Amino acid sequence: MPHFTVVPVKDQAQDRYDSLEGINWVDYRHTGQDHQDTVSSDGHGNHKEDRPFLNSADAASKNNDFYDRNLALFEEELDIRPKVSSLLSRLVSYTNITQGAKEHEDEESAGASRRKTPKTPNMGTLMGVYLPCLQNIFGVILFLRLTWIVGMAGIMQSLLIVLMCCSCTMLTAISMSAIATNGVVPAGGAYFMISRSLGPEFGGAVGLCFYLGTTFASAMYILGAVEIFLKYLVPQAAIFHATDSLGGDSAMLNNMRVYGSICLSLMAVVVFVGVKYVNKLASLFLACVIISIVSIYAGALKSMTHPPEFTICMLGNRTLVRDRFDVCAKTVTKDNMTVPSQLWERFCLPGNMSSAQCDDYFLQNNVTEIQGIPGLGSGIIKENMWGDYQRKGEILEKVGLESVEVHGATDNFGMYVSADIATSFTLLVGIFFPSATGIMAGSNRSGDLRDAQKSIPVGTILAITTTSLVYISSVVLFGSCIEGVVLRDKFGDAVHKTLVVGTLSWPSPWVIVIGSFFSTVGAGLQSLTGAPRLLQAIAKDNIIPFLRVFGHGKANGEPTWALLLTGLIAELGILIASLDMVAPILSMFFLMCYLFVNLACAVQTLLRTPNWRPRFKYYHWALSFLGMSMCLALMFISSWYYAIVAMVIAGMIYKYIEFQGAEKEWGDGIRGLSLSAARYALLRLEVGPPHTKNWRPQLLVLLKLDEDLHVKYPRLLTFASQLKAGKGLTIVGSVVQGNFLESYGEMQAAEQAIKHMMEIERVKGFCQIVVASKVRDGIMHLIQSCGLGGMKHNTVMMGWPYGWRQSEDPRAWKTFINTVRCTTAAHLALMVPKNVSFYPSNHERFTDGNIDVWWIVHDGGMLMLLPFLLKLHKVWRKCCMRIFTVAQMEDNSIQMKKDLATFLYQLRIEAEVEVVEMHDSDISAYTYERTLMMEQRSQMLRQMRLSSAEREREAQLVKDRHSLVRMGSLYSDEEEEVVEAPPEKVQMTWTREKCEAERRNRKNAPENFRELMSLKPDQSNVRRMHTAVKLNEVIVNRSHDARLVLLNMPGPPRDTDGDENYMEFLEVLTEGLERVLLVRGGGREVITIYS
Repeated sequence: MPHFTVVPVKDQAQDRYDSLEGINWVDYRHTGQDHQDTVSSDGHGNHKEDRPFLNSADAASKNNDFYDRNLALFEEELDIRPKVSSLLSRLVSYTNITQGAKEHEDEESAGASRRKTPKTPNMGTLMGVYLPCLQNIFGVILFLRLTWIVGMAGIMQSLLIVLMCCSCTMLTAISMSAIATNGVVPAGGAYFMISRSLGPEFGGAVGLCFYLGTTFASAMYILGAVEIFLKYLVPQAAIFHATDSLGGDSAMLNNMRVYGSICLSLMAVVVFVGVKYVNKLASLFLACVIISIVSIYAGALKSMTHPPEFTICMLGNRTLVRDRFDVCAKTVTKDNMTVPSQLWERFCLPGNMSSAQCDDYFLQNNVTEIQGIPGLGSGIIKENMWGDYQRKGEILEKVGLESVEVHGATDNFGMYVSADIATSFTLLVGIFFPSATGIMAGSNRSGDLRDAQKSIPVGTILAITTTSLVYISSVVLFGSCIEGVVLRDKFGDAVHKTLVVGTLSWPSPWVIVIGSFFSTVGAGLQSLTGAPRLLQAIAKDNIIPFLRVFGHGKANGEPTWALLLTGLIAELGILIASLDMVAPILSMFFLMCYLFVNLACAVQTLLRTPNWRPRFKYYHWALSFLGMSMCLALMFISSWYYAIVAMVIAGMIYKYIEFQGAEKEWGDGIRGLSLSAARYALLRLEVGPPHTKNWRPQLLVLLKLDEDLHVKYPRLLTFASQLKAGKGLTIVGSVVQGNFLESYGEMQAAEQAIKHMMEIERVKGFCQIVVASKVRDGIMHLIQSCGLGGMKHNTVMMGWPYGWRQSEDPRAWKTFINTVRCTTAAHLALMVPKNVSFYPSNHERFTDGNIDVWWIVHDGGMLMLLPFLLKLHKVWRKCCMRIFTVAQMEDNSIQMKKDLATFLYQLRIEAEVEVVEMHDSDISAYTYERTLMMEQRSQMLRQMRLSSAEREREAQLVKDRHSLVRMGSLYSDEEEEVVEAPPEKVQMTWTREKCEAERRNRKNAPENFRELMSLKPDQSNVRRMHTAVKLNEVIVNRSHDARLVLLNMPGPPRDTDGDENYMEFLEVLTEGLERVLLVRGGGREVITIYS
């Protein structure tokens, strides 16, 4: 029975766990009084465990028996991993404080300390989600534009608009609830949820869209507040006034710009000085909203019995601007005399009543008064049921009133109430949609909620339900109580410049005017507070490099720079100056944000990722897709050109983050989607090999690393990138020699070095490192196992073994030849760039020159295809392609040239064609001498390696004098092939016989040299050398100035004894050429003449 002892060791892995997500350590080990040894403080009130693992010194000394009995088996694991008790305690003490205003408020409090223990979140569903959502959803559109929308679109189409917008937000809320309940959602709301679900690219794009939407929302609220101020509260404050009856609109826009800019500046100062004031006033602003809405319902109910007195003056069927005259009549009785009224004087030139020149329409139509608010029981709902869209400048007319249609003077156009913009159903959708936004308020406050996973779905869905019911009932009430021409009167010109919704309210229109003003100001402040924090959260995530500056702020974390940018963008919205023009802009950005929330939920649901376990169960991918489709439809319904602009902005941000942003891995759904798509595609590719038309070189690039694990020949990667042009598969492989258990760190370093070099050379592909005891075995493993399914390499590229002649160690060229044999056996194509250091970099450009192809044997078309692919790259684009083929004496060279030209024409490859005739000639003395030198050198190297082996063996004998060892190769597995007859067993005892035999070997050395000199070359080697020399002469003669020469690579000899001669043949074949690419086909056709 073995005995185990727990040895106390110093903890080295503590730091990596102490800093995990700000979760604090709590130790369950000691229940007694002595806690000071296990828990310490970091000086800021955050406890940290000094020795969290059970093999710490105290644990071993105090409770050694306890751990020996229970956890001794896992003592090595606990050196690097925490106990379950420690992990659970960290999760319990995890606190999630919002990125919103809470901590800034604490920082600005006079008595707050610099470091404060976070309070336990204690907000419930009502205060934490429901009411904030109500405050954000109800806004300026309800008070300023809903009556106008009902008047223009009619009750039925207005209900359709409300139903479309609210259905879209409800479906989005369901998707958002699923995402928000799938784990802890830190503050950041929609941005955090989308970025962690769809990845940094989508997250950054949509986060910025959400930011722009919130910023333009602040501009819209400010414009709404200024409109209420100038139109209904203090009309006398207007700076610009109309010079004629047609200039009122431009004067009003200028007033909006001036007062909007002033209001924005004041609000930005308030937000900058202290967010706590904004938060404290939030409840007051919400009270204003609720009181205003209640007053509308009260006024509508009261109108059943006592409708308010708001009369409208009509001339014929046209609506008159009521504040331009006092009495709604053509004449008035004054001192028992009938005299012209102010209305008469407006339409007629000065003079007595009989001879005055008046407007024709004024003379032929009567002036009447009708009730502006007939009341709930009046039956006016029938007239308001259907829409009456107006063109810009069209006068508001009441259907059913008698009127004589004659043209009046244009000078009197300002007396009538007219449409300020052209209206349509799509325009009204874009204007109304902002009143349905604001559903993210609950998720933004997730850090303050007692149970966020319960409160967010319930509170958000209840808030949307409530607001939808209010909007639907308001549409019906407005259409049932208010006269149609008053509804279509956007600014209340027909009712003494009174806010139209205020005419229905009880007890006074001022309740609505003042309430809507304060609620609009409050909403603007909330948007100006939230938008900079959202931008700061995006900047701190460091996914968009140029936004980093906006992650900084005041000492308390207040986003000063982000607030400045927000103010500038909001000023752009204010300079537009029209509420109706700004509303569709922010509708686009919010709709895009909601679209991606739905997409995130749908993707996570369909992928069934293991981490997708929402507590909110009432969701379905079909609902998410429906919500996504509705968002997309609403974008194009409300404004197709704004939709395109918003999508282009989001697309540009996406591509920018993809190319320039920081690499982030957030476990997002897009990675899972990519994995599923890749799996599906790989399974499809498994059906069979690719058709010849689809064949392209899928490269396995074999790299050699130096002692410092740097890539020895980086131009191999450069050439691979030029050949691939970013298409197809590229696997970069290398072999680290050693034992995997000991060399894992070295393998990781080699992988990082290769990936860095791939990034520099812009090679898009994969890196594969193999650890093997022998380089040859590692390369064989790479050739056999790289790739997956149908995405496997079909071509191997490797470097030439430079210096093989000078090296006594044959491993380099033995490995090279073995790789050639392996690729042939695996039916893979092979490319060997020779003199690769002379190959051009990606920054060079060849403005002229040729790529010469020497087509000696047919290899499936590889030699034709490779130059074509190279010419697609900018480095080789200007080069011309020339194809040379060799004709023997019995061949018809003229016919060969014609046939080759026809073949290239059918291949759609442009190239010059030349046929080189090689005459039979006697073997030259140079060839004979070159062959003799090659064989003598091979024999000499064998003897040198053998004598070297003997010397090594002698040293080993002295060292291990009294032991018996089985003698193997002293170099590598390749050496066994070099040594002709290694002894099976050697008696490791130094005897007299052994000493005399060694002396005899030394005496025989001169005799061996004489044998070398008397060698006669082998006839087959002479023939091969003759071919190599002749071909080399022809190639150098024709292609000495070519930019690149592609050449058929002859196969290695079947007999391994001739390997060294094979290397010499290749050297002779390529002598005198600057850049050579030796190509060997894989045994299949790779190019076709068919379409």
